[in-house]
Amino acid sequence: MEVPVAAAALWIAAHELLLISSLCVLLFALDDLFVDLVYFAGWIARRLTIYRRVARSTVKDLPSAARSGRFAIFVPAWDEGAVIGDMLRHLTATLDYPAYDVFVGVYPNDPATRRAVAGVNDHRIRIVTASAAGPTTKADCLNHLWDALLSAEAESGVRYKGVVLHDAEDAVHRDELKIFDYLLPKRAMVQLPVVPVPDRASRWISGHYCDEFAEHHGKNMIVRELLGAALPSAGVACGARAAKNNKRR
Repeated sequence: MEVPVAAAALWIAAHELLLISSLCVLLFALDDLFVDLVYFAGWIARRLTIYRRVARSTVKDLPSAARSGRFAIFVPAWDEGAVIGDMLRHLTATLDYPAYDVFVGVYPNDPATRRAVAGVNDHRIRIVTASAAGPTTKADCLNHLWDALLSAEAESGVRYKGVVLHDAEDAVHRDELKIFDYLLPKRAMVQLPVVPVPDRASRWISGHYCDEFAEHHGKNMIVRELLGAALPSAGVACGARAAKNNKRR
């Protein structure tokens, strides 16, 4: 009799655990279901109303900004010697905007990254060396870049309209500064959608990364806009309005 009782007890325990697990999965899936419902409701509503009257806009349809300004692009870099040179060459050759400077944060114990940045040889690129050996934190490197921006403004007397964040692996879109120029300072912060580049040699890691960005930037950001919620910064392809009286942050 002991064996059947033990088996029955095990079956009951497994049944209860599966029931509890199923309820937890259901509860945690409700928020995803809500996001999906809002997304598809907004998608349908826009096609039945707005897009029947107005064609979808592109960057070519944007009017000129009331007051165009100069932008500072911040690129914090630690151990990025293998990629940052190509990134900066692509950025400076591609960006279709007349007034910007690129502030690249490097570390005194990372000569390879510094050489790669210096090798681009573009007058718009400013190398900023952190005071401490790396790696520190991204925030610490950005603080050094902000100090360099303040020094540049003091020397030139020209205020930057906004600050744009990028990483050393980014492929920057040619029109992004036009969008930031139009939307800032109407908005304090603008986050552009980030599209990851698939890596066929890394299907598990790169594929998961692509799925996450597709979910967050292809759906969640749109839902947040529909609900009037705040948009989180991805830390890249993000532009923020510069303060009228800039000071250290």
